[in-house]
Amino acid sequence: MKKVFVNLIIPSLFFTSVNAAESGGMPQLNPEFWLSQIFWLTITFGILYIVLAKLILPKISGNLEMRKAQILDNIETAEKQREESEGKIKEYEKLIIECKNEAKALISETREKVNKDIAEKNDQIEKEIKEEIKKAELEINNLMKNAPEKINKIAIDTSNELIKGLVGAEVNQSSLSAIVEDLSSKNKGNYYGN
Repeated sequence: MKKVFVNLIIPSLFFTSVNAAESGGMPQLNPEFWLSQIFWLTITFGILYIVLAKLILPKISGNLEMRKAQILDNIETAEKQREESEGKIKEYEKLIIECKNEAKALISETREKVNKDIAEKNDQIEKEIKEEIKKAELEINNLMKNAPEKINKIAIDTSNELIKGLVGAEVNQSSLSAIVEDLSSKNKGNYYGN
């Protein structure tokens, strides 16, 4: 039913409008003007085509090509800058590693120098201490060797003074020395703490 309706109604509308145009309505629908209308339509669209094809579209395509070239150039420049920045980052990382290695080497070298200096000073101090000990031992040995003689002399002088004070007379020095020598030889171990 729809098909019948469409087939009957649409052509009747078309013919009604054509008849209305012929009767004094619209001249575009009058078939006698169609040839001139087609001619001017062809000329108008031809001129429009020529203007578009020769003037406007080349400018648009030129602008598009220029933009495309500029975009590609910008992309290429950005890529170069990215590569340069990656190279500089690698150089920076390499420089950091080299600086760390140099710092470690410097620290270990300084540590070795300090340890060497400490060892040298310890050796020097030990040598000085040993020398001082040797000097003290020599002095002690000298004192121990000379002590009995000095003790005997002091004992003789003291004994002489005591006897003189008690008895009031002088005693023979040789006999007093013999007595002190005899006592000191008997007590020789007591002087050295034996």
